[in-house]
Amino acid sequence: MVTLGVRRWETLGHSVQGVGKQHNQDWYACEGAGSDDDPLVLAVADGHGSTVHSRSRLGARFAVDRFMGLAADFGRAARDSHEPGRLSRLMTYARDDFPRALVQDWRQEALGHWDRHRPVADDGAPEPSDAAKLLLYGSTLIGAVLTPWLFVAWQLGDGDLAVVEHDGTLRRPLAPAEEDLGDETESLCGREAWRAVRMHWAPLFDEARTPRLVVLSTDGLSKSFASADGYPEFVAGLDGRLTAQGSEEVRAVLPEWLRQASRYSGDDTTLTAALRPAEILPAPPAEQAESERKTET
Repeated sequence: MVTLGVRRWETLGHSVQGVGKQHNQDWYACEGAGSDDDPLVLAVADGHGSTVHSRSRLGARFAVDRFMGLAADFGRAARDSHEPGRLSRLMTYARDDFPRALVQDWRQEALGHWDRHRPVADDGAPEPSDAAKLLLYGSTLIGAVLTPWLFVAWQLGDGDLAVVEHDGTLRRPLAPAEEDLGDETESLCGREAWRAVRMHWAPLFDEARTPRLVVLSTDGLSKSFASADGYPEFVAGLDGRLTAQGSEEVRAVLPEWLRQASRYSGDDTTLTAALRPAEILPAPPAEQAESERKTET
């Protein structure tokens, strides 16, 4: 029997600086067990990196840090989401209020950093507007939270969220209908950035249908493939290696995989992933029958 309150996921993650890049503009984090009291939270962010966004590697870190705190609080609030009426209220909050709170927290963090580390101004130069200051910190963000009852993810800008379902089906639930052109992407520094946040909402009414793998990555990974099929094939291969070899083997080779991807894309490349714990995977029919037989006796 599985106790939902103590579920623990296996996680892995790594980030590689792009060839010829002065700084790695990406940031990531993964924390938590996936239980009611300790939800699993994952996030990746990609600072834009151009001269216009000269502080964007800090903006990426601020994005991940702010998301981790807000999402952990949201996950703990979801512990009673199976109660009547609560799930719909949580969904409304996740869709409407969470993105606004996230963007507001990120802006406060960025503007606070500007105030503490403002450049020496030319005599008579006007103070930049808040919009101009925020532009320096521009970043994308993908984040997810997993509890025993709920899986929710949000995305602003490029990058990828891939989900391998319990039956092996691979989905990219937050992929935009149309890919961004060139280097253009939505950003936390946008005027009304919260309106551009996409959300994936997936209540988990049956623990056996919990996703077995959740992967978040910056666009340095997907851009490294010559065809659109390359990224899904990579995730399918990752799922296969994790199933066959376990997380420790994959964790050891992940840095080299990302370095190779970065050489092709020329960009910083970051991935973090959560693997469904073996103890809650559906048992093979023979094992399940044996377990039921022993229980009956």
